[in-house]
Amino acid sequence: MARENKSRYAILGLLSLEPMSGYDIRKKIAASIGHFWSEGYGQIYPILKQLVAEGLATCTPQVQTGRPDRLVYAITPAGEAQLRAWLHQPVEPAVERNELLLKLFFGRQLSPSDSLQHIHDFRARQEGLHAEFLALEKHVREQFAQHPDAPFWRLVIGYGVRHSEAMIGWCDEVAVALARLATDRLATDRVDLEQEHGEDQHTDHKAEQESARGGDNDRQKARHGDG
Repeated sequence: MARENKSRYAILGLLSLEPMSGYDIRKKIAASIGHFWSEGYGQIYPILKQLVAEGLATCTPQVQTGRPDRLVYAITPAGEAQLRAWLHQPVEPAVERNELLLKLFFGRQLSPSDSLQHIHDFRARQEGLHAEFLALEKHVREQFAQHPDAPFWRLVIGYGVRHSEAMIGWCDEVAVALARLATDRLATDRVDLEQEHGEDQHTDHKAEQESARGGDNDRQKARHGDG
């Protein structure tokens, strides 16, 4: 059975906060749920049209001077009921597609230094996210202290803070492990090179011995011939 499209519930949830235009929804996504829920902007207007057709939202034109009418969408009681019904449902497990972990899984094909660069880049992104979440946490605390949804927003932001902190710690552990692997690989390569050099020397020495024996045989044959 096909998985249910959750995008409609993301839009309904945003409309439950306040009536918004499609443009308002785009800005709200970027400033809030976009940190943990990827929503294609091209899907917003088709979803809004569908919600209106199903009676889950209304669309009201607002006249703007010198500009096209602004379409403002609002959730209906039926939309609120459907949103609550979905919120009650168990959360479906999701398999993450993580390119960093995929490349690290096949890391034997790279030098440890290449994998380490991937980790450094990822760590830098996590540090940026951590700072962003802390700033967002401060913004919600100062600007939305009395908002009824603020306690739940802070819970979600807290997840982002803790997750980025955990990822930074994980990166530090991986960096140590990769540095150790690089040292071990260097030592192994050095041993292999020394063994190869030793085998080459042995081969050269053996060739010299065989050449010397050949020369002795030639000299003996020459003496016999003179005799």
